Amino acid sequence: MKNLKFFLFAFILLVSCNKKDQDDALINLEGDLELSDFVWKGMNQYYYWQEQVPNLSDDKATDRNAYAQFIQANSNPDQFFESLLFTDDRFSWIVDDYIALENSFQGIVASNGVEFSLLRQSEGSNDLVGWVKFIHPDSDASDKEIQRGDLFTHVNGQELNVDNYQDLLYGENLTYTLGMADYLEGNYNLNGNAVELTKEENFQKNPLYIQEVYEYDSQRIGYLMYNQFASSFNEALNETFAEFRSQSITDLILDLRYNRGGSISTCTYLASLITGQFTGEIFAQELWNPKLTTYWEENDEESLYNRFTDQIKDGNTLNSLRLNRVFILTSQETASASELLINGLAPYIEVIQIGDATVGKNVGSITLYDYIDNNRTKNPNHFYAMQPIVLAIANSEGFADYTDGLTPNIALKEDRKNAGILGDPTEQLLAEALSQIVVEEEEDVTSKRKNYGTDLLGPLFDDRYLLQEQRLIIDTYKSKPLFKKHNESQP
Repeated sequence: MKNLKFFLFAFILLVSCNKKDQDDALINLEGDLELSDFVWKGMNQYYYWQEQVPNLSDDKATDRNAYAQFIQANSNPDQFFESLLFTDDRFSWIVDDYIALENSFQGIVASNGVEFSLLRQSEGSNDLVGWVKFIHPDSDASDKEIQRGDLFTHVNGQELNVDNYQDLLYGENLTYTLGMADYLEGNYNLNGNAVELTKEENFQKNPLYIQEVYEYDSQRIGYLMYNQFASSFNEALNETFAEFRSQSITDLILDLRYNRGGSISTCTYLASLITGQFTGEIFAQELWNPKLTTYWEENDEESLYNRFTDQIKDGNTLNSLRLNRVFILTSQETASASELLINGLAPYIEVIQIGDATVGKNVGSITLYDYIDNNRTKNPNHFYAMQPIVLAIANSEGFADYTDGLTPNIALKEDRKNAGILGDPTEQLLAEALSQIVVEEEEDVTSKRKNYGTDLLGPLFDDRYLLQEQRLIIDTYKSKPLFKKHNESQP
């Protein structure tokens, strides 16, 4: 397990150039040009697909004046960043407010408490409908007339579509009114109900949404709905497993259907909490771009591995369950660290996946800041940061090829028209998992394939804001610097 925050010390040495030591060509790279300079250097050094992007070639930096002209020709940092992305990259992004980015990693966001999915009203339609997945406790929505399974088609009187949903739902307006709808005979009709909601700045979401223990004769089955791998909740996660252990659960159902990822270290802790008998063994291994892989292999090969552990870093001993199997509920929104958990556990214990195929994000990112010195002082002129993909991640057997998603053992789509109550034993996905544990099986569960109907209420829409929550975050840093100071090795 690697140490401390992974806001790479190496990157400090790369982009933190002392402005006094730069030549005249680079001294002129100020304002947005300074940002574009930061973008290129970070992407050139860390981007996973660096070798596949011609404009990220090391040759771009060999001639100082030519490099300066190249940066001057790409003065918009956001557009420049987008232009440097590999065609297969769905997941890298850049922000102009790294404080908001850091908060979001811990579930601290502006929120009214409504978690929803956006669906196309029909195949190929540009009109959208919002489907409410659940409501956060103690939020603005928690005492409003809105609940799981509700539908909305309008915001502030405007019908939602692929062109306006960003401004209406994710714009600067903290307050908006949802126009609620019913689904009847293939049509979405306003039902006359309107719900006004106000987002609370810096609202803290609790990723440990539901914890239950169900008793069936001699079996005690733990259930945890876990919605984000947030490192600030590591101790709370450990306490949840302490409760499971105190109740001597015999099986665990882990509900990751709405979990879009998060911290790799937290994922490793969760894998270790589920098991406990594999301490020191490889849980996952990191596959960086060729030049970084070469460095790690020559200088710190151990840092490429994430190993099962028995203790939280700077914390308590893990309350591991030492289970030999786990049931995991998934959906089309299950991504990143959730997929890593499934893939990383598979070589060691039986993982029974129930639900829908997952997203297929087998790559991870780091946060790159524009440091101005070797003390990790952030550039005071802006709040930009990048979250580029820097690695693919494989399990202990080297398997990382799941870009099309992880296929469930038991295929079962969530019934959006009859959603049920999360945590209730009769809720569709949970009920299926319970039945696999409680009912004596005539065949190995991993060989079964069930499909209960179609994806109701229309296909899931690729909401770009939710895509950014599909995270596999490396939140620890490697202790050794990678490169010489910028003014010794870079243009």
